[in-house]
Amino acid sequence: MTKKELVNAIAEDSGLSIKDSGKALNAFVTAFGKAMKKGQRIQLPNMGTFKVTKRSARVVRNPRTNAKLNVPAKKVVKFKPAPALNKGL
Repeated sequence: MTKKELVNAIAEDSGLSIKDSGKALNAFVTAFGKAMKKGQRIQLPNMGTFKVTKRSARVVRNPRTNAKLNVPAKKVVKFKPAPALNKGL
């Protein structure tokens, strides 16, 4: 689903105009990004939970050259689906 299709679906389901639906989606994405940068957890009922976790630094091997590479530690977003979402698939 593209952003345009999502905005149209929001407009259709909510009764908002397409312009207002686009603004609402942009506001949601902005708020979501800010929360993730702060390391906050986001729970959406019947959808699931997003949370930021830390991956530790590690050494990996390049399969072509067999050279060892150091991968630095980083933060990643993980998603755990709600049981209701899993039932619908």
